[in-house]
Amino acid sequence: MSKPKTMNIDEVKRYLPQRYPFLMIDRVLDYTPDERLLAMKNITVNEPCFNGHFPDYPVFPGVMQLEAMAQACAILAGMSEVVQQDRGKDAVCLLAGTDNVRFKHLVRPGDQVLFEVVQTNYRNRVWKYAAQARVDDRTVSVADITFTYRLTETLG
Repeated sequence: MSKPKTMNIDEVKRYLPQRYPFLMIDRVLDYTPDERLLAMKNITVNEPCFNGHFPDYPVFPGVMQLEAMAQACAILAGMSEVVQQDRGKDAVCLLAGTDNVRFKHLVRPGDQVLFEVVQTNYRNRVWKYAAQARVDDRTVSVADITFTYRLTETLG
């Protein structure tokens, strides 16, 4: 069995434009370009969202779980050959859609969430992924996520 390919936070930031407090991926635990990626986020009581969601019973919002899954997808899309060819240009991977989103269990402070994304399709700079978030052995959320990639000069 081959050794997992990992990324620390500095490497993650090379793929994602988000920064605190919106950077949702702490580390990549393993990946295979154009196939799958496993990432992780430690949920701490100091997350900014807990000031209002909910102060007396902190629950990590589902929309933040979805954002974290999307960021894991963006990292995997960013590894693709088409994106790597444009490295250094002003370009961005963009969320294009979500389907079949389900939130199954609460995520609370102290949880370590694993985000696994599997590429299910690619065509013409559009990627489709099956994503799931797990805490321990329990699936907490799932989604089918679509991403696209554009040079910023073509946006608008």
